[in-house]
Amino acid sequence: MAEESSQLTLVARKACFGLPTACPSCLPVYIYLKFAQLPFSLDFNLIHPDSDQIPYVESGTYVAYNNEKGGVIESLKEDGILDMDSEVHSVPEWISTKAMVNSWLADALMYELWVGSDGSSAHKIYYSDLPWPIGKFLYFKQVRMAKQLLGITKENADRREEEIYRRATIAYGALSTRLGDQAYFFDRPTSLDAVFLGHALFTLQAFPETSVLRGKLLEHSNLVKYADKLKLEFVEGGSSSSTPPFHADPSSSFPRRAGSKPKSKPKKERTEEEKKFKRRAKYFLVTQLVAVLVFLSLLGGSDDAEVELEDDDDLNYNE
Repeated sequence: MAEESSQLTLVARKACFGLPTACPSCLPVYIYLKFAQLPFSLDFNLIHPDSDQIPYVESGTYVAYNNEKGGVIESLKEDGILDMDSEVHSVPEWISTKAMVNSWLADALMYELWVGSDGSSAHKIYYSDLPWPIGKFLYFKQVRMAKQLLGITKENADRREEEIYRRATIAYGALSTRLGDQAYFFDRPTSLDAVFLGHALFTLQAFPETSVLRGKLLEHSNLVKYADKLKLEFVEGGSSSSTPPFHADPSSSFPRRAGSKPKSKPKKERTEEEKKFKRRAKYFLVTQLVAVLVFLSLLGGSDDAEVELEDDDDLNYNE
């Protein structure tokens, strides 16, 4: 791990469900930094709920985005900022186990969050701070995207659901066997532990008791004990990060102090980033107008507007 002269800032989605950040992409990054006992501050972005750049980590002029280099953790490793996998990155079992978590369990969590539930968890995390029409519009947009990523259609919906849960069951069983009564999957904390712990805490706390995925995880007592123990040690009891009062001031997203160790981004990228935020602001104004018009038109056509929208857009995700 490289020595840092400038404190890192993790920009994530907001805290809820008893989690420091209730975002399945953000929580593993938070835990990874906590494992390293690396001082960092936590900031929240509420104005871009559909941004694939969140989470991101910044320090001075260095920024590691979620949608670059395979994610924030991989960027931190590749850029020499923080690598907790140096002793296991070439171990075949570690590679295959992490790949299983990043694919089978990630798909199962995505399915429950966007397709196999009533959407209440997703709404609270991503859209509860937005006007209702915008939140509803963006939610249905994300449901459609999730179905596309998971390869779900009307014709194969039941088969894909069965396959997703079957793979999750296999993954939990394999992880339970691998963990046994150890503190970590491979003797010491790695990004595998950060990713799975983020998955487990989100599944146990953000999903309702009726969740199929939550029920499957609860079948493995050692995985649940593992999650509870590390939550107390690093998420609730840790003191390596400072959490500021809840706010969504986007002006803090790009500090202008200079960091000595992290690689600097070219100035032109900073300019492009400013232009991107301006374009996103215009986009939200347009989506707000479109959402209001759609909502009003649906109200005029039926008393059950939400159902019609789901039917018309092929967004019915209830069995």
